[in-house]
Amino acid sequence: MWICPNCQREFKRKNQGHFCGEAPKTIDDYIQGQSHQEELQALRKAISQAIPEAEERIAWTMPTYWKGKNILHFAAKKQHIGFHIGQKAIAHFEEELADFPTSKGTVKLPYDKPLPLELIEGIAKWCLEEYGE
Repeated sequence: MWICPNCQREFKRKNQGHFCGEAPKTIDDYIQGQSHQEELQALRKAISQAIPEAEERIAWTMPTYWKGKNILHFAAKKQHIGFHIGQKAIAHFEEELADFPTSKGTVKLPYDKPLPLELIEGIAKWCLEEYGE
């Protein structure tokens, strides 16, 4: 067991990522608590423009886009943004995502590369059609 020195919560893995204290309630709160805020805001803007009918919310402590059910999520990591779009979307956009690491329905968008904003918008639209209600 590992105990976080800041919040004193216990975890199975050492240095497990988590939010100390209260989890963010809005996407604004989430982004304000992260480094790489500029990249996160750009990603948020691209998704919001592509699927304005989707509701923004926090689910599993991540920014989430919802329309009847969860459509996609994103999360700040140390070296990248995790863009959680599901395995079906990864397969559908396989060629376009060839330059980005993927695993378990997630695209890793490294901070040291420009965000592929047009691709992100296309993926968001596809996810809304495929997963939304």
